[in-house]
Amino acid sequence: MKFIADEGVDRSLVILLRQNDWDVFYVAESASSLEDEFVLELANSEKRILITRDKDFGELVYRLQKVHSGIILVRMEELPSKSRSQKVFDFISHHLDKLEGYFAVIQPGNVRLRKLVE
Repeated sequence: MKFIADEGVDRSLVILLRQNDWDVFYVAESASSLEDEFVLELANSEKRILITRDKDFGELVYRLQKVHSGIILVRMEELPSKSRSQKVFDFISHHLDKLEGYFAVIQPGNVRLRKLVE
C-alpha cells in the first residue's frame, strides 16, 4: 500500500509506516507548502492514500466533488504526537481493506468511514 502524508502529519507516523515497509511520500520532506489540490492530484496520480490533519480536503472531496484514491483525516489534536501516530497506525493496520476509495475520519473513540460513490 502507498501513502502520501501531508505536511501536518506527525513524522513519527511516517516512521512507523516506513518501518512496516509501506511506501510513504512525506510532503514535509521534499515539497512543503504545496496547495491542497496539488497534493490531492499527486495522491491520485500515484494511487496513494492521503493522510492529513487538514479539514480542507473534506471540502475538496464533498463540496467540490474532487476525486480521491482514499483519505484519512486525523482529528486528534489533544493527543501527544506519538500516541496519535500509534492510533493512526493501528487504524491503518486493521482497516487495509477499507482505505482505497474511502474517506476516513479518525477521532478519539470514533472512526467514520465513507466510501467514494462512483
